[in-house]
Amino acid sequence: MTDRPHSSDGFDVARARAETPGCAGVLHFNNAGAALMPSPVLAAQVDHLQLEAEAGGYEAAAATQDRFSNTYDAIARLLGCAAREVALMENATLAWDMAFHAIEFAPGDRILTSEAEYASNYIAYLQVARRTGAVVEPVPSDNSGQLDLAALDAMIDGRVKLISITHVPTNGGLVNPAAEVGRRARAASIPYLLDACQSAGQIVLDVDAIGCDMLTATGRKYLRGPRGTGFLYVREDFLERLEPPFLDLRAATWETPERYVMRSDARRFENWEFNHAAVIGLGVAVDYALSWGIEAIERRVTALAGELRRRLAAIPAVALHDLGARRCGIVAFTVEGVTADEVSTALAKRKMNVLVSRAPSTLLDMTRRGLAEVVRASVHYYNTSEEIERFCEAVEALIGGKDDVG
Repeated sequence: MTDRPHSSDGFDVARARAETPGCAGVLHFNNAGAALMPSPVLAAQVDHLQLEAEAGGYEAAAATQDRFSNTYDAIARLLGCAAREVALMENATLAWDMAFHAIEFAPGDRILTSEAEYASNYIAYLQVARRTGAVVEPVPSDNSGQLDLAALDAMIDGRVKLISITHVPTNGGLVNPAAEVGRRARAASIPYLLDACQSAGQIVLDVDAIGCDMLTATGRKYLRGPRGTGFLYVREDFLERLEPPFLDLRAATWETPERYVMRSDARRFENWEFNHAAVIGLGVAVDYALSWGIEAIERRVTALAGELRRRLAAIPAVALHDLGARRCGIVAFTVEGVTADEVSTALAKRKMNVLVSRAPSTLLDMTRRGLAEVVRASVHYYNTSEEIERFCEAVEALIGGKDDVG
């Protein structure tokens, strides 16, 4: 079975694959790690690097300032916010850390998060708790596996200083109810930080509808941008409550020997040096995603992931591990008698890319479910039903030693 040039959902799969050079060489189900870049994103970076080589780095930056600035505008369109509410970062971890560490915590302050929280975020909570006496409290999951909204209601009180959750966890297809959390955070006037690292580009994000005060994301995953790119959204009327943990001459102006003034926009979280080629590539990637339509991308990715789950579920000895009332393009599974590393290695020999997600990445969730590791297969809109069929045949071949797993 192969996908027609236009799939049943009207998506131009042939064009998507033609504009994705990597499709010719690999079956890429590691889009939640780093998606295959489309040709326009690759070309934008190569062109700028060539200009830097020929004209000089500063001179190339000056000549392409409009393309650099477009990245702010593109992200603003993606999120439904103003460009002045966007800061560009070297990666999503730095974006998240700059936002989180700008909040001042005191003894007894409570940080509410989810059981599916990502390790880097949770480590930062624990570090701040150790330094300040704040308390980290995960909100229990409901029967579907997502954050339990009733439990959140019961936990909110005047000591909650921050609600901070991951929209889509690293280890599976769960989509946490971000907008429902946002409504509660706004009603209680509690700052709300959303890690949208794995949802940006595959799920519609509207910061007003979500109700978050801060949002962070990366370029390399579902947005199909370069590695080493990320961004931070900060709601404008929340900005003045935050001073970044460090400032430089881009973030602030040194006005007198004893005085500096921070920027009035979200760029107070930036620093002076950028990889201009990567930033320009990120802007092109966001524009490229928007040209397809995030709603259309979400429909196709969700449908492909559903097809992958159905096919994997039909294979004896394969167990699926995705939770949530709503699920996205990430599919987590294990194969009885075969380690996740053996699955990944065997698939890689067939030029099929997946990722192994281990318990320390989402320790609370994985421990609660008794999971040490899972294979994470994450699809994107340029993937096809034919690829899903081949992938599942390769997984089935691993069972009972039908294929080399070493």
